[in-house]
Amino acid sequence: MQRVKQLAAHLAGNSPTGGLNALQAKNPDDVVITLALRSPLCKAKKGGFKDARTDELMLEMFKIVAARSGVEPAAIGDVCVGTVLTPDAAYFARAAMLAAGYPDTVPVQIINRFCSSGLMAVTTVANQVKSGQIKIGLAIGVESMSQNPDRGGPEFSELISCNPAAKDCKERMGWTSENVAKEFNVTREEQDVFAAESFQKAEAAQKNGYFAEEIAPFTVLQKEANSDKRVPVVIKEDDGIRYGTTKEGLAKIKAAFPQWGNSTTTGGNASQITDGAAAVLVMTRQEAEQRGLPILAKYITTAVAGVPPRIMGIGPVYAIPLALQNAGITQDDVDLFEINEAFASQCLYTIKALNIPREKVNVNGGAIAFGHPLDE
Repeated sequence: MQRVKQLAAHLAGNSPTGGLNALQAKNPDDVVITLALRSPLCKAKKGGFKDARTDELMLEMFKIVAARSGVEPAAIGDVCVGTVLTPDAAYFARAAMLAAGYPDTVPVQIINRFCSSGLMAVTTVANQVKSGQIKIGLAIGVESMSQNPDRGGPEFSELISCNPAAKDCKERMGWTSENVAKEFNVTREEQDVFAAESFQKAEAAQKNGYFAEEIAPFTVLQKEANSDKRVPVVIKEDDGIRYGTTKEGLAKIKAAFPQWGNSTTTGGNASQITDGAAAVLVMTRQEAEQRGLPILAKYITTAVAGVPPRIMGIGPVYAIPLALQNAGITQDDVDLFEINEAFASQCLYTIKALNIPREKVNVNGGAIAFGHPLDE
């Protein structure tokens, strides 16, 4: 009977008609986040993680979670790892977890939804907790674009590639950015202004120490100068934020894809190629309170939406309203939006299409400034 009462309260709290007050209500079976950490984000091929393997980043993340979470690893009901480019990711994740000292009774699964793989890992374990399958779930996202650059995959069967929409799935991401810019009239100047603001906000946030609580220093192996020998080093800060970036400086950068669209996408107004990792621990509110753990946030819902591959970056235009509808709130109820800056073109169009106040979006900068490990 107690479980029935909890479910009733939970469903009432997440009713689409409940509004903001319902979301803010506290119920024992709320899914809550008790730990949210990330590594520094480092420039691929050049930054602090350039010599670190994907499984080594996983290993370090598992160790940090065990040390900081306040939860014994054996209590974790399932682990979901989001990663995109790693070969044999399932073996890597399982092996890294065991090497970090987790018992073999803790299972691991791998998920790949391209750039939202890390978010889907969170969604997966949150839904497992919500349904009662597990009490505690760990979501990890990890990507080494230094060690596993995106070289594309094998060619499609002609039975598939004969379909125009299916064939578009193999095109480069820069092509999709140019398509969005041209189709929705996002100018080069607008993109450069937006990108400069992203760098400037990230610079200010880093200088003010805003990221200190969310970043866990990572110990990784790095090659010594003029040698293949790798030695341990500790990386503590994001290294891709370009201080002093201006729209005038960005305007001087040549187009990255002059063969497509209006040639508005550049290395300055698109996200950097980056290495990084992150972790989120979820459980019920009741479990967190019994363990005396801090509750950082309450998980509400996730929404996904499909769009034509040729303009794939506009997905948030459809997913955001769906998430708001699922949560039973309006856009005006939201104080802050985090929208992935894969390209300035698609992020700007999302803001315009949904009429989101610019000052509410990515207040501490976004992926253009930090970089974009594909899983995060």
